[in-house]
Amino acid sequence: MAEAPGVSVFMTVRDEEADLRDCVERILAQEYDGDLELVLAVGPSRDRTAEIAAALAAEQPRLTVVDNPAGWTPQGLNRAVAAARHDLLVRADGHSLLPPDYVARVVDLLVGTGAANVGGRMRPEGTTTLGRAVARAMSSRWGIGGAAFHTGGEPGPQPTVYLGSFRRDAFESVGGYDEFFRRAQDWELNHRLREAGETIWFDPSLAVVYHPRSTWRSFARQQYTTGGWRRRVVERHPRTLNARYLAPPAATAAVVVGTVAGVAGLVGPRWLRLGLAAPAAYAAGVTVVGLREGADLDPASRRLLPAVLATMHLSWGWGFLRRA
Repeated sequence: MAEAPGVSVFMTVRDEEADLRDCVERILAQEYDGDLELVLAVGPSRDRTAEIAAALAAEQPRLTVVDNPAGWTPQGLNRAVAAARHDLLVRADGHSLLPPDYVARVVDLLVGTGAANVGGRMRPEGTTTLGRAVARAMSSRWGIGGAAFHTGGEPGPQPTVYLGSFRRDAFESVGGYDEFFRRAQDWELNHRLREAGETIWFDPSLAVVYHPRSTWRSFARQQYTTGGWRRRVVERHPRTLNARYLAPPAATAAVVVGTVAGVAGLVGPRWLRLGLAAPAAYAAGVTVVGLREGADLDPASRRLLPAVLATMHLSWGWGFLRRA
C-alpha cells in the first residue's frame, strides 16, 4: 500500500484566545496516516493569542507559528503556505470545527479527482437564540443565496467551496491569495483557478461546523463588509456579475428610496406615499419566507429569522452599493 502523502494544514488567526488551544488540538488529532503539520499565522491581537500560539508550538512539534504583521486574512494565509513543507494544503479556520476524518477525505478527493481544490459545505450551528436564526439564514437560499457550499447539492465541479484543500502547484501557479481582497479572497482565488482551466470539486458530505456571529452588531457588520468586498470582486472580474449578487442591492435601494419617498409624501405630493409600497412589500415577503424557513426552529429563533434575513439582505446590499 502506498504511503499517505504529507499534508500541511494552514490557517491564520487574531484575537482567538478563547478557542485557539481547542482548535489546534482538534486539527492535530486528525485521523490521518501520513505526515501532518499545522502552520499558524498569527496577526496582531488584543488578547493573549500570540502567547498561547507560542506555548502550543513549544508543546507540539508538528505546529509552526509565523507572524502576520498585516493582520489581514489573505496575507496570513499566504505566509502560512510559504512556511508549509508539503504539497497538499488544507485550509482551516479558527471559527470552524473539522470532522476527525476531514484531512483523510480531502486527500482522497484531491488524488482521485485531480482537482486543484476540493471542499464541501459550511454547516452553521448557533448556540444562542439569535445564533440559531443566523445559522438558518446562512444555510438558506433565501438568505445568503444558492451557492452549493451553503445550501448543498450534488458532488462535482462548483465555482467555489468552503475553506478548500489545494494542490500546491495549482495554488502557486495563480499566485495564491490576492492580498488586495480582505474578504471574498476564497471565491476570487477559485475564480482564477477556474480561469486557468483547473477544477474546483465540491462534495456535500464534507460538512464543516461553523459558529456564526451571535450579536446583531457583529452580524450586520460582517454582512456589510462582505457586500462591499463582493463589489470589489465584481469590479476586478466583471463577467462574474449575476442576478444573485444584484438582488440584495436592488432590494436595499428599493426599500430606501421607497421609504424616503413615502415620508416625503406625508408633507408633499400625496402620490409619493406610494413609495411605501416597496418597504411594505419587502417586509411582508421576508416575514413569510422567514417564518416558513424557520418552521422547525425553536419558537424564539423562528420569530427572529425574518429580521435576521432582512439584516443580511440590507446590510450586504448597502455594503455593495457603498463599496464598503
